[in-house]
Amino acid sequence: MLITIVGWLYVALMMAVAEASGPRGSLLGAIVTFLLYGAGPVALVAYLMGRPARRKARERREREAQAASGEPGTGSEAAADPVAPVRKEP
Repeated sequence: MLITIVGWLYVALMMAVAEASGPRGSLLGAIVTFLLYGAGPVALVAYLMGRPARRKARERREREAQAASGEPGTGSEAAADPVAPVRKEP
């Protein structure tokens, strides 16, 4: 994914350079070209492609926090009944 991002930014940069160095081009047009064709789409795609990794990291943090809190059912220890059951005498 990284090589695709670098390649896309390179092409967008070359488009911006062509815009700025053209006979009717301007520096403002080059900046807008780079932002709209390069940085914006790359940021969006990188954010969307990073979603699974962020979800896995969040789930891992939640599991670690749950295991550290010592709540029953986390798998760290067997759950124990805090109150002994009361039986009737026969």
